[in-house]
Amino acid sequence: MEMRALFGMELAELVALMETLGEKPYRARQVFEALYKQRVHSVEDMTTLAQALRSRLMSEGFCVELPEMVQTAVSVDGTERYLMRMADGETVETVWMPDGDGGERGDGSEAAEEEATEVVGAEEAVKAESFWGRRGNGRARSNFGTLAEKGFRRATICISSQVGCAVNCQFCLTAKLGIRRNLTAGEIAGQVAAVLNRHKIQIGKDRINLVFMGMGEPFLNYENFIKSVRLLVEGLAIPESRMTVSTSGILPGIEAFAGERLRPKLALSLNASNDEVRERIMPITRKWKIAELLEAVLKIPLRTREWVTFEYVLLGGVNDRREHAREVLALLHGIRAKVNLIVWNPGPGIDYVQPTTEDVAVFQKMLIEGGIATYIRRPRGRDIYAACGQLKRTVADEDHDFVTIRAAAV
Repeated sequence: MEMRALFGMELAELVALMETLGEKPYRARQVFEALYKQRVHSVEDMTTLAQALRSRLMSEGFCVELPEMVQTAVSVDGTERYLMRMADGETVETVWMPDGDGGERGDGSEAAEEEATEVVGAEEAVKAESFWGRRGNGRARSNFGTLAEKGFRRATICISSQVGCAVNCQFCLTAKLGIRRNLTAGEIAGQVAAVLNRHKIQIGKDRINLVFMGMGEPFLNYENFIKSVRLLVEGLAIPESRMTVSTSGILPGIEAFAGERLRPKLALSLNASNDEVRERIMPITRKWKIAELLEAVLKIPLRTREWVTFEYVLLGGVNDRREHAREVLALLHGIRAKVNLIVWNPGPGIDYVQPTTEDVAVFQKMLIEGGIATYIRRPRGRDIYAACGQLKRTVADEDHDFVTIRAAAV
């Protein structure tokens, strides 16, 4: 019998399902609450439903079907990388980062304010407030919820949207996998639910940020991506203001994104200051040039205090020179932009080198002096290949038992 996943259905779809089963519409709300608020693991756990209805659902092949964690690797910095197996056996990787990586700084969101006051420290918070021309409360908020018990102030979950990736960025390990298939909306949102369950997270008490920056290009799986956003907001109750989606620059996706009612913050992977360099390291540039992407970004109706993030992976000797910084300043002039600099994370078989510390500092200084808020993303989980550009679909053990790998302390 073919199994049919309930996780991934929106409320309207569940209402239609209950109607076909001859059940009242309120049963759909009960299933919806069980799936997304209670985050149950099985139909049998939906105790608000009558036993007869649960039995019927199971007999007709309905199941919850969250992705299965078959392997986890634990970094010395507390980052965890999970191998998630889907119902058909395909796997992707998902990352848990306690206290995040600083990616939200300067984007105008509540998460950015938390980062400034609690992680970066009071001195930089004052500088940030001065830069943006506003004042915060000048103190960190109190810790609460399950994360506080673990010693964290917040956590970020990095989600995959495809099995592999078709974009072929030359500095990224995931690109070497090619593309196998899109994830469904339930598989995308299900990664979040599985991680929340693992850490016993209480939504509404614990501060959770989500980034669609794992394996795959979200805007090449647009319909499933945007449906997963609705599930996460309306089902799991995670505000879209605590989500960021990263795109390599899929023009039709950016244009569609501008018209969405529920919309995460946008991060565009710029990674070069001109089309020539960008085409060498990001072949997608042959289809859509930087100018076209920036024109589309300008049409996004930004919320009050919302800024577009431009991600820039620094590759030693390739895109990290002073002339490149000057070109970035010219490109982003007049855009409500902030820049996240990412020092390239090495991977086997990729022939790039990291920029020097001095070159990174000079690049950042030039952008800041040019009027663009610029931050250096903290690398998380490099020792377990969990950092940006390092996800590579690690293969689980043949016996399929859950495996934990801990990196050696250095």
